[in-house]
Parts: sequence; C-alpha cells; structure tokens
Amino acid sequence: MITARERGRNYALGALVIAALLAGTACEAGGTDDGASGGPSGPPLATGSTEPGAIGSGTPEPSGSPTSPSGSPEAGGSGTPGGTGQAAPPACADPDLSITTSFWQRDSGQHLLITATNAGGRTCTLYHYPYVGFGENADTPIGPMESKPRAIATIKSKQKAYAGVRLFRAGEGTVTVESFALGYQDRALGSNRDVASLDIAVSGEVDFLNVGPNPLVTYWNTDRGAIEDFLFRSGRG
Repeated sequence: MITARERGRNYALGALVIAALLAGTACEAGGTDDGASGGPSGPPLATGSTEPGAIGSGTPEPSGSPTSPSGSPEAGGSGTPGGTGQAAPPACADPDLSITTSFWQRDSGQHLLITATNAGGRTCTLYHYPYVGFGENADTPIGPMESKPRAIATIKSKQKAYAGVRLFRAGEGTVTVESFALGYQDRALGSNRDVASLDIAVSGEVDFLNVGPNPLVTYWNTDRGAIEDFLFRSGRG
C-alpha cells in the first residue's frame, strides 16, 4: 500500500525531473554559456563602418576632399601631378625657350619682365624661379621675392611664362649692365645651381639695366597679371 507520505514524495521527485528537463531544453535552444555559438548582443556593424579602436572592421572614408594638384601652389611649387598616374613634364631647358625682356611703362626701369616662350615641340615646366645674376655677381643668383604663383608654369609649344625682377628701389645706388645671367631649375628646389648660367642680352627696347644692391626675382608664372599684381600691388615690389 502506498501511503499519503510516499505519494507526496513521488510527486515532488516527478516535479524535479520535469523542471530539470525543461532547463536542459532551454540551454540547447539559447546556446551555451561560453559564447561559442551565441550571437552578438547588439546590431552588427554596417559594411565599411569603423568604431573607435576597431581594427580591420572596414576602410574609413577620407576626412575631407582630396587635394587637387596645386592649382595655387605655394612658392616653389613642383608642378608634379597629384595622383594622376601621369609623368610630370620635363623641366624646360635653354633649347626649349626663347627669352625676351621688357620694362613696364611709367616704371622708371625699376622692374624687369622676363618672358620665356616655348619655342620647341614638347611641353615643359619652368620650375620655381629663374637663376638671375648681374655684372660681377653673375655667378651668384639673386634671391626670390617669396611670390606665390597662381598656376604651375607648365607651357606647351608657343605658350609663355613670366618672371619679374625688382632691379632697385627708389633712392638706391645702382650699377649699369647690358646683359644678365639666366639659369633654370629642375623639379627640386635649389637644383642646378652648379650649372653654368646663360648670358642673356637685354632686348633692344631695354638697352641696359640699372641694378641696385638687393635685386630680387619672382617665381615663374603663366599669368602675367599675377606678376604685375605682386610687383606693383602687393607692397613687396
């Protein structure tokens, strides 16, 4: 005979077995505690997104627009195309160029304009500023005026580039010369200093130059107006 006490104990044991079976079923459906098969607790990252400190979670977008190849380069811009995959034009040399000189009207001969015309059949670049020397100091080029050209001085056949020279300031003592030395740089700023400069005769309309103790030259520029702005309206000329 089964007593009431035994019947109650059997019911209790049965309830414990059922509870254990239910707990095991829940673990199989939800995964194990060690995380081997469990999914992330939050939403997945979007493709290409990056969280702070994440490594390899995607390529972040650039923080700004890519820089264009120096439409307004600083003084001494190299003229090297940026990211185009194209080789930069070679540096202009004497065989490529025809050089003329001129004064500005109502300027009293204080400034000289050097015009370089591409007389060859290849595109070339006049890098940085020309090496210019005068008289006894022809082998020692004068310094640049720290001008900032508006355009890289790359010129095709028949095109022109310009450089301006401040020969003297009002009230300075001067010496008279009838020619000057002219040299060209390569892509690297300060290159070709050891190369012999060319002796350039001034144009017929100029005849001679009066040169003060501290002449300076601008960077090459394809825009003649930019040279004039710098020499006459910037306060530096």
